[in-house]
Amino acid sequence: MSTHSQVAIIGSGPAGFTAALYTSRARLDSVVFEGLQPGGQLTITTEIENFPGFEHGIMGPELMDVMRKQCHRFGARSIYEIITAVDFTQKPFALTSDRGIRYTADAVIIATGASAKLLGAKGENEYMGYGISACATCDGFFFRNQHVYVVGGGDTAMEEASYLTRFCSKVTIIHRRNEFRASKIMLERVQRNEKIDFMLNSTIDEYLGETLPTGVKRLTGLRIRNTASGEMSDIPAEGVFIGIGHKPNTDIFKGIIDTDENGYIVTEPRSSATNIAGVFACGDAQDSVYRQAITAAGSGCMAAIDAERWLEAQHS
Repeated sequence: MSTHSQVAIIGSGPAGFTAALYTSRARLDSVVFEGLQPGGQLTITTEIENFPGFEHGIMGPELMDVMRKQCHRFGARSIYEIITAVDFTQKPFALTSDRGIRYTADAVIIATGASAKLLGAKGENEYMGYGISACATCDGFFFRNQHVYVVGGGDTAMEEASYLTRFCSKVTIIHRRNEFRASKIMLERVQRNEKIDFMLNSTIDEYLGETLPTGVKRLTGLRIRNTASGEMSDIPAEGVFIGIGHKPNTDIFKGIIDTDENGYIVTEPRSSATNIAGVFACGDAQDSVYRQAITAAGSGCMAAIDAERWLEAQHS
C-alpha cells in the first residue's frame, strides 16, 4: 500500500467523509485516517432525525457507514489508525500514525472533530445515547413532555436548558456549586423561565439504568451527591444533558496550526484555509458555534473544494 496520497483527511465523521467524497470524485487520490473513533461522535448517537434526506430518521452508526461506503465507492481509502504527529514544515506534508508509520500528502484536511466534556461518573459511557446526551439541539426532540436534567453552570448549560424548554415539561439544572460561571444575561433568562429549576451543590455520582428484554439499554435514574454534605440520594430520570462544554480534538496541532483560546482551529473568512498553505480544516475542530452533522458535512465539502483548487494552483 502506498503511503503517499494527494489528499490526507485526518478524522472521519460527517466532515471527514464528505471531504473524502468530494476529493475522490474530483479524481484526487484520497485517504481518510479514521482515528480513535471511526465515524466520529455520531457512532455513539442513536436516532438522527434532522439530517436531510432521511424522512423517517436514521441511526447514527448507520449514517456514518453509508457515508463511508459512498466515499469508498469513488476510490477514497480508509486507514484505521490515529495520527499522532504531523510535520507541515516541508512538502509533501508528513503524518505519523500510532503504528509508527510515516505517511505523506500533498494537501491535508483536518476533520478531527470535538469531544463533549463529560463528568466521568459511573455508567456515563454505558448510557450515552440511551438517555444521556451532550447536544440538546440534536436530541431534545426525543424528550417531548418529559422532565429532563441539564448538568453545568456556564453559558452552555443555560443555552441547553433554555432550548429544552421548547419540548420538555420541566428542566432541572444540576450544578456542583451555588454560584454560576454563566453570563449574567444568560442566567437571568433561565431564572425567569417557569419551566426551569435548580439543584445546586449537587453532582451526579452514578447513572442508573436497565437493559430491556429487547437488549436495549435505558437510563432510569441518577445517584446525586450533595457536594456540601456528602449525602447521597437517588432520583428518577430518563433524560440528562451534559452541558459543560466541548473540547476540540486539536492537541497534536498545537504550536503548528493557529487556534483560538479554546483550541478551535482558526480558518480564513469564508474559507477552510488555515495559517499553513495546503492545510485545511472543517467540522467541529473549527466550529464552536453550530456543531451539527449537517454543518460539519457542509464544511467538509468546502474544505475539499478549497484543497482541490489549491492543488490545481500548484500545478498551473
